Amino acid sequence: MFYSVAMLEDKARYSFVRRCASDILNGLSDGLTHFSGTSRAAVLFALRPDSPMMLCDPQNLLKGHEPILKSLYVDNQHWRARESVEQDRRQYADITPVKDPGLAGLLSHGGYSGSVFFQQWFTEHHPDLCSAGPTECWLEHAVWRFSHDLANEVDLYTGISGYFLKEYASHAVRDHIIDLMNLSLGWDSLLRIYPVLDAVLMISETQEEGSWPEGRLLFIDPVTMDDLVFLVKFQEQIRPQLVNYKYVRKLLLTVERSGHHLVSDGRSILGICGDKLPCFSLCADFRGRHGFLKVNRNKICSFADGRFSSTTYQAKLVHLEELLLESPLGSSKSYFIFKIVASLVHHAQNRKHGCTIVIDLNSSPVTVSGQVLSPPLDLRMPRMLKMAKSLTKVDGALHIGADMHLHGFACLLAGRSFAGEDLARGARYNSALRFTAEHQGVIIVVVSSDRPVSVIHQGVDVHSVCAWSQKGGCVYDFELLRTWVRS
Repeated sequence: MFYSVAMLEDKARYSFVRRCASDILNGLSDGLTHFSGTSRAAVLFALRPDSPMMLCDPQNLLKGHEPILKSLYVDNQHWRARESVEQDRRQYADITPVKDPGLAGLLSHGGYSGSVFFQQWFTEHHPDLCSAGPTECWLEHAVWRFSHDLANEVDLYTGISGYFLKEYASHAVRDHIIDLMNLSLGWDSLLRIYPVLDAVLMISETQEEGSWPEGRLLFIDPVTMDDLVFLVKFQEQIRPQLVNYKYVRKLLLTVERSGHHLVSDGRSILGICGDKLPCFSLCADFRGRHGFLKVNRNKICSFADGRFSSTTYQAKLVHLEELLLESPLGSSKSYFIFKIVASLVHHAQNRKHGCTIVIDLNSSPVTVSGQVLSPPLDLRMPRMLKMAKSLTKVDGALHIGADMHLHGFACLLAGRSFAGEDLARGARYNSALRFTAEHQGVIIVVVSSDRPVSVIHQGVDVHSVCAWSQKGGCVYDFELLRTWVRS
């Protein structure tokens, strides 16, 4: 077949754009999966003002959002009216941000630039994020990388963008902190964030006499030092240096479980202060094997095992809430049962022990072998709920009825083996699978000390129902958005 020079150039250009977008999608998805849990990514873009809007969504992240995307980008062409955007590849770094379309359950960031007229990147908004800020910074950098890569010629492409985005966690946390710090202190702060983040991770992995660190380490800009009320202040000439991680770990013992803060300016340890904070502060709240980074008391991320992540270490139980809302109980009963179960789950997680909670939605509770309570405990009463929390430590399950009463504890969940079992999980998990497979109207919540909380219904872990396969290392095809929204 004969190809003209123009056709060959267009084909090469299309292949180059595919490779750039695919590398970034893979890096973005891999990096966010390590940071927040299983994460998908997708992109919409138009290379020039007159180009069709293209879609690359290899994991069907945008499925179900066709109506709003059609309304925004197919039926409405106002997004093309950007005369101020000059089509000049040298202006790739001059990016005009666009408004988040606000798709339910998704985070996004996009913009206009000289090398890519329009682009919008998407990922999942996980329910247990400490803050969406680092993820939004991640997406913002994906916009910049795509604009940068397409500003270069094919021969200059290195493919580094995907690898960089995969390892972007610390940079995303730093970028978000810098954004918040600039709002409070301006652009000339003396507090350097990268050394602070390195110190936090190193201290978090340093044991003292076999114990993991606990206590709060507060980082401030030196100009705000007078805003603090120091209980202890070290002499300037002999202040401990932050890079001496082992000694700083020892000093954390002075504020362990005290409500006080060990204070640093990012270079040395200044002393110990109370709970009053300046206009901007960054606090590392060490809680043993994990901890949280907070800006002005607001969590932005967590840290454990030498890396940052987005998890709150508190189960959000979204799937349980959905199942209860779909049940015939009514919204009021569903709400109170959810609150009761969430309280029990969080108690078990905080105490770092496993437990099983049987939520029996039947009008007459099913018969479960165990310690049957007569009369049942009314869990709407705070003292009875407190008693139930103590009972979670006993081997066996709690049996909660649709009447919001605890009908039994130390219950044994019997059931016959079936094909849906997961032999990689323990007896508590598989017993719950078997029991719900044989009993209608029963939901079981399994809390494991070393795994996420599982919500099991009708023999299925509902968190696993929408599992998808990650197509790493692929070069993906594009689709015309106008065709995709009508398919």
